[in-house]
Amino acid sequence: MNLRAVLDTNVLVAAFTSRRGASFALLDLAMDGRFALLASPALWLEYEAVLKRSEIVKMHQLSMRDIDDILNALCARVEPIKSHFLWRPQLRDPNDEMVLEAAINGAATHLVSFNLRDFDPPVQRHRLAGSARLGPSACTPADFLKLVEKTS
Repeated sequence: MNLRAVLDTNVLVAAFTSRRGASFALLDLAMDGRFALLASPALWLEYEAVLKRSEIVKMHQLSMRDIDDILNALCARVEPIKSHFLWRPQLRDPNDEMVLEAAINGAATHLVSFNLRDFDPPVQRHRLAGSARLGPSACTPADFLKLVEKTS
């Protein structure tokens, strides 16, 4: 199974904040090429903006240079996703729309987030009968980590 995932911004914040959790482990596995990490330019810009917010910087205590270095290294592994068309509106939270768009346009197998409630109904709506699907499975970082470790 070729795993293709879009990470919600909250997963990156968790990865930058703690080296002990599943989110950090997923970034390590993405750097090792164990799954395809997908992001649209809009989503990537959100990652950067959120990780550089003063309240988030206080949590992870990294310098702006450190953030840029980590994102640059990760960017070398990201498969850029172009939005061919917009799926909006699908979600209760408009801020999550770009995450879902990247997942659908990138043919992601998984959308990884701590806020599954925000993604579950639209992801379910995009599933088709049988084996064909338009949308990804929504899962937590811990669940996706188990899947990556199991399949590789």
